[in-house]
Amino acid sequence: MTRTRFHLAIPVDDLSAAEHFYGTVLNCPRGRSADSWIDWNLFGHQLVTHVHPGAGVDTTNPVDGHDVPVPHFGVILDVDDFHMLAERLRSFQRSFVIEPYVRFEGEPGEQWTMFLLDPAGNAIEFKAFASDDMVFATD
Repeated sequence: MTRTRFHLAIPVDDLSAAEHFYGTVLNCPRGRSADSWIDWNLFGHQLVTHVHPGAGVDTTNPVDGHDVPVPHFGVILDVDDFHMLAERLRSFQRSFVIEPYVRFEGEPGEQWTMFLLDPAGNAIEFKAFASDDMVFATD
């Protein structure tokens, strides 16, 4: 079976700030690039940062007692990688929109989650489940 990966293109208003954030802070390997865009390997998925004004969060949606930024994108990690990334982000003194915590504790879909903004204001969620079976659990 072929591994499925996503491709996502996002707007950024400062390519060098995006380069520092995705390349240095998140430690994403850099791919192809041009003067107005950079490809990144975001945990095995292709993320492209394109210079374009208008990045950022439009609104929020209440979920489990928190205001979740919308729109947002993210990656599901394993639990150990989630905690290592949270510590890495703290070591770079990154602010969280939603600090790492366990969402839906004791319910179907229980997960670790954290939200932060990239320098252009794009919201990113990283989450982790104890088991892949929990990703789409409904009961």
